[in-house]
Amino acid sequence: MESEGSRDLIFPTPSEPSEAPLPNLTPRHQELIPTPCGPIKPWSELSCPVKVYFCITLVSLLSIIGLTIKTLVQKSDENFTISLIQLIGVVFCIYYVTRGILQENRQELIVFTLSILLVMLRSLVNFLVLAAEDKPMRKDPVILARFVVILLVGFFEVICAVILIQGRGMMAFRVGGALESLQAQYFMLNLCFSMLTFDLQAQLCLCVLILTSGLYASLQHSLILIIGVLWAGLKVTIGILAILRELKALVWIFLVQNVPEVAYLFYLLYTISRAWGQGSSYTGEAAAIVGSCISVAIKSVLLWALVHVYRSFGQGLRERMFSSYGRIES
Repeated sequence: MESEGSRDLIFPTPSEPSEAPLPNLTPRHQELIPTPCGPIKPWSELSCPVKVYFCITLVSLLSIIGLTIKTLVQKSDENFTISLIQLIGVVFCIYYVTRGILQENRQELIVFTLSILLVMLRSLVNFLVLAAEDKPMRKDPVILARFVVILLVGFFEVICAVILIQGRGMMAFRVGGALESLQAQYFMLNLCFSMLTFDLQAQLCLCVLILTSGLYASLQHSLILIIGVLWAGLKVTIGILAILRELKALVWIFLVQNVPEVAYLFYLLYTISRAWGQGSSYTGEAAAIVGSCISVAIKSVLLWALVHVYRSFGQGLRERMFSSYGRIES
């Protein structure tokens, strides 16, 4: 009769499963963190280079904000418009890069790159105009420091953002699962979010340009623009709620809210074209035309993406985003 030891050697009994999983079975990702705008990755899951880039970007953008606020406080209204527009652009850049990295959101990183390029372009044009007009403000140490920081740090941030954009993002798979249709829906939803905030940024910058540069200065026009700022904030809030909660009625309200904005943009373009050449400087008029065209382009992309998101309402993406992040609850 065989002993128990020899039998175990020939037919080994299965061992009890250990508590720690095997190395190749260890989950590569941690649980996502729920937020009102969708899930984000935990800080510990980011790679070390991405953490360094994110921290450097935040520090540099906060430094630009500090220098811009100092310019606004100390200087006259000669540089007030460009400084205030720069301030708005940099604040939005912090939002874009935060969402872009924590959500592996290519669309936000693309918008962040475009915003940084616009900030760099505005700073370069402003400095060249000051130099061409031989104004002493261009020799101010605060303006020089801001100009250098924007250009040097801007190039670094754009190059790193392009590298991250070309990387392999896993967030769409982690939220939408293996279904390519849900991944495409998640892509369109993020594109809508990016265009909503980008549209708000363009509206605010255009209103600040017209209000503070003296273009078409009148009480009636100023009241229209102030109401327009409040209108833009309300419109973005309704758009976000409509997308996140998949409410079709709010989508139609959001679309109707865009009609007076588009009408005003075309009215502004018409007014500028009629008054073109009557003043001594074309800087403000040209900036208003460029801002209006950019705003119309953003609204066009937003409308195209919103149509796709509207058609996908009720197909399960909302449940995956806010219930179990990639696993439909039974």
